[in-house]
Amino acid sequence: MRLDLSLRQLEAFVQVADSGSFRRAAARLGQAQPVLSRLIGQAEQTLGARLFDRDTRRVEITPAGRELLPLAQRLLRDFDDTLGDFGAFMAGRSGRVSMVVLPSVSVAWVPRAMAAFARTHPQVNFALAEAPADTLLALLEAGRADFGISVRPAPQQRLHYRHLQDDPFVLVCRRDDPLAARAAVPWSVFGTRDCIKSAAHSSIRQVTDAVFLRQRTPPSPVLEYPSVAAAGALVAAGLGITALPVLALQLVDMRELVAVPLVRPAMARPIGIVTRIGRSLSPATQAFMASLQAAPAGAPDAP
Repeated sequence: MRLDLSLRQLEAFVQVADSGSFRRAAARLGQAQPVLSRLIGQAEQTLGARLFDRDTRRVEITPAGRELLPLAQRLLRDFDDTLGDFGAFMAGRSGRVSMVVLPSVSVAWVPRAMAAFARTHPQVNFALAEAPADTLLALLEAGRADFGISVRPAPQQRLHYRHLQDDPFVLVCRRDDPLAARAAVPWSVFGTRDCIKSAAHSSIRQVTDAVFLRQRTPPSPVLEYPSVAAAGALVAAGLGITALPVLALQLVDMRELVAVPLVRPAMARPIGIVTRIGRSLSPATQAFMASLQAAPAGAPDAP
């Protein structure tokens, strides 16, 4: 049998039992005594049993009341605890943040941003995945993550972009390459040297292709690298030179390599927060995104 007692009725019962007085219980609850009496009467009617024996001089809890009291106290505690947990969630102090980011971003500064946020939001859990730009944006469109950190999506995608920073491009060559001594080099240098290009799905390729299309002497790539780490290894082996954004250098073993700024034109990869239009985000996710926007990571100095 289900007994439909309301929280107000349970609270009224517990207060009367605790204080031993309808008058004192009404004062504690900030209610008129007739209202409190009505709540107790409704509870007794629902239960089919008296909870208190009362006359003009005393209030005494009945056996049914003594049986109900610990149950009512536990229910009220559980309710308060649950509301407290929900309050922490709504305040952004607890919850889960799910994000998918570019590989370079996942190494260069997202871990530090997560650690800083965790110090002030220790009850927030993170789920971090990394993917190249095309896959990342597809995952966001499919609702597989709360948000991403990536390049600007195409206009036809149902995604919203909030800019965080520009990620400038540099030329990567061996330390014994004559280009390594230059303060800066133009993009046209790729038309005169063996060029190693990124895979087609990479956000790097979008920028380099746009620049190479405008060159009088477009490069003829000798290789297409499958990953940024592989690009560094191919350059170190003497197979050519490549162009990388500065954040991606965190994925490269630079001990035998040098990064030189690229100019004419100076190009950068836009990096920002990407969300799916119409997707509701948890308060914790919104708080973490706000922390990223308030203090976006600056690009590290090129080695």
